[in-house]
Amino acid sequence: MSLTAYSAVIRRLVVSPGSGAQDREPVRASAAAVSAVLRAFGRAPEQLPTRTVVYVGATAPDPALAPSHEGCEVRTASSPGRALRLAHQELQDRTADFALVAGFGEPEPDTITVYAIKRAAEAIADNDTVLGTVDPNAVADPDVTPPLRALHYGRRDTNPSHHRLLLWSGQNPQDERRIRGELMPLLGGLHSEAFPALPTAVPCGAKPGPVRGAAVTVAPLSSAAVHKARPVTVRSARPVALLFPGQGSQHSAMAAGLYRREPVFTAAVDAALSHMGEEGSRIRDDWLNPAAPLIPVDDVRRAQPLLFAVDYALGRLVLSWGIRPVAMLGHSAGELVAATLSGVVSLPDGVAMMMERVRQAVRIPAGGMLAVAATEDQLRPYLTVDVSIAAVNANQQTMLAGSAEPLAEVEQRLRGDGLTVVKVPATSPFHSPAMAPASDAVETAYRRIPLREPTLPLYSGYTGELLTPQDAMSPRFWARQITDTVYFKQALESLLAVDDMLLIEAGPRQTLTAFARRHRAVRLAASAAVPLLPSRPGTAEADRQSVLGAASRLWTEGHDLDLVALSRLWTWSADGTPNAQQAPSGAPGPRPLATATT
Repeated sequence: MSLTAYSAVIRRLVVSPGSGAQDREPVRASAAAVSAVLRAFGRAPEQLPTRTVVYVGATAPDPALAPSHEGCEVRTASSPGRALRLAHQELQDRTADFALVAGFGEPEPDTITVYAIKRAAEAIADNDTVLGTVDPNAVADPDVTPPLRALHYGRRDTNPSHHRLLLWSGQNPQDERRIRGELMPLLGGLHSEAFPALPTAVPCGAKPGPVRGAAVTVAPLSSAAVHKARPVTVRSARPVALLFPGQGSQHSAMAAGLYRREPVFTAAVDAALSHMGEEGSRIRDDWLNPAAPLIPVDDVRRAQPLLFAVDYALGRLVLSWGIRPVAMLGHSAGELVAATLSGVVSLPDGVAMMMERVRQAVRIPAGGMLAVAATEDQLRPYLTVDVSIAAVNANQQTMLAGSAEPLAEVEQRLRGDGLTVVKVPATSPFHSPAMAPASDAVETAYRRIPLREPTLPLYSGYTGELLTPQDAMSPRFWARQITDTVYFKQALESLLAVDDMLLIEAGPRQTLTAFARRHRAVRLAASAAVPLLPSRPGTAEADRQSVLGAASRLWTEGHDLDLVALSRLWTWSADGTPNAQQAPSGAPGPRPLATATT
């Protein structure tokens, strides 16, 4: 089975409901006991994923136990072993996204062993500590609790030719100079094979000081890079906000240099694609084999699914470094990624919403989008019934959208009047009236999607303001995004009015970074904008080098990073791991390159 088909145990806890502890009577699988199970790991039921199921494994469950409890479905099995197997199958079948499995009477008659399990790729993408994967076939007796197998995912790979990050700090400028002076001779005389194994930050084991330096380098240039680096004195770290670009930012093989080279990014891409059914495998193949794609990357059937997977994976990557953003802002389709990471929808539902957009978009006659160096008011005389303002992104940065022929006519007029016009790589007229039938169709589908209030501030390009709970939970709000204008400029204005921010663009091409750098707060250096990926297609090493550059900026801004997680960018690889076994018949999604063994 593939990694995406496995359920992984991320937590295990023995709890006692209380009353039976003194007389050692077997604990009953009652409603009160299920309440204890739901809270076993310190989270209220409303904080659990929307499709959470509780499996009760008990020889004699309370006959009065209801099929749902505190908003979660409850299922019973005659033994803890059967409960684990059923939960594993339900996660594999994707009818649930998270399971709490309660083994009543384990390990003592008055206790309950509670397992928290989710699909393995999603556990890795969430940077969870995985205890092991459920192996339902290891023991023939279904009543025996199946064992947990170690999760084998990738291998250590210390290639000396790859770029890595060197971080150091001191308590004051003199201390920083001393530490740097000790580091440079070490690097100059170091064998290149040992270079990747050096600590990520020095001095080791000490709390980072306020005077910080960083260098992204390869072994032969490392000493010179450290010498040339300019230290920064940290006063207070600006809070981080994540930006997620939409269609128009995509390009062939975008971020592919991180795939197989960073475990959280790799697992997050696999997790997103696995929820796209059989199409997920084809999308992945076109992404990793851009020379001969089945469908071009600018087609909506490739652009939006791939952008969703890449944006989502980059967001997860930043979170895995220990960064906790204070806000998120997405552009067009990127707003669905922001909604997923901020808790409005689960990953499977976010993917479902995006794929429904794509399904309906391909039914609309071909169209396109234009980027024009003009204001919204300057472009109003050029608008027609079929061509509208698609996005207002920055000063003198406006987009138009419409059906193919009317848009071509408007483009000719604009060029004739001396305006700078650039065709946006898009094949559908998003954010124009032509998309109205698609908007109505997706609204019907979205009514079946559980929507929640965001768990962190999410700024919307469709209102230009902080997303309200009412809009977050409105199927119509998400459906009208297909036709409505994106007011990214106003949304960014609202975000930067709250505080000075470090904006991190989690997506390809640096489109939103360029828009942000036109903002007055960024031009005055009160806020800053940093891209994760290069501005144009390049090599796989360029992708990693760019991400490391963004991480170094976070360090010198004063953010304390998870150094172990960060080091995986130059010490981890999925290449060379055992081939994954084929997923069972009907199991959706692509086959990842690292496996959990059975």
